[in-house]
Amino acid sequence: MSINKYIDHTLLKPEASQEQIDKLLAEAKEYDFASVCVNPYWVARSAQALKDSDVKVCTVIGFPLGANTTAVKVFETKDAIANGADEVDMVINIGQLKSGNYEAVKEDIKALVEASGDKLLKVIIETCLLTDDEKVKACQLAVEAGADYVKTSTGFSTGGATVADVKLMRQTVGDKVGVKASGGARSYEDAKAFVEASANRIGASAGVAIVQGEKASGNK
Repeated sequence: MSINKYIDHTLLKPEASQEQIDKLLAEAKEYDFASVCVNPYWVARSAQALKDSDVKVCTVIGFPLGANTTAVKVFETKDAIANGADEVDMVINIGQLKSGNYEAVKEDIKALVEASGDKLLKVIIETCLLTDDEKVKACQLAVEAGADYVKTSTGFSTGGATVADVKLMRQTVGDKVGVKASGGARSYEDAKAFVEASANRIGASAGVAIVQGEKASGNK
């Protein structure tokens, strides 16, 4: 299995330096990953570095808590796209989902669907904070709002993707919407398990180790 085009090569740590971002970009070109996933500040630099490749620039919105106002998320999205983002990964309003205020969650997503235009919009539901019923509801709301993908995790909460969550999300959204497994892929075997569970994308900081058939060490 050629795993590289499943991988969003990710560096979202707040302390990530320009040198580390440049290394990420060079690796993405070398291994021809699907995208790099960086914080909004680094979008313009990433777009410039990757302009002669088919590696997409992905960024995160309302990250990592999802508790920004919708207006702020919309501004962030438009700004990121103006700077060269091809894909946008937004965090839902998790508190409103937990409160049962589903219309608010859907309208938040819908506003970003509209703001992102023809760019790919992925909806992070933060599975580690949700019950299975809430995961299903979040996925249904994302589909109803017109999102392109649902995504498991930010990588900044209490846990990342699991095979069980990927399967549940795929079962909920059907085959018209993508599923991204984020956080949890540390090796080729991990990534392969997510793909076999029907993930279309894998968000990972260990992309190089994965394609080289190694296991990432430390807290990458």
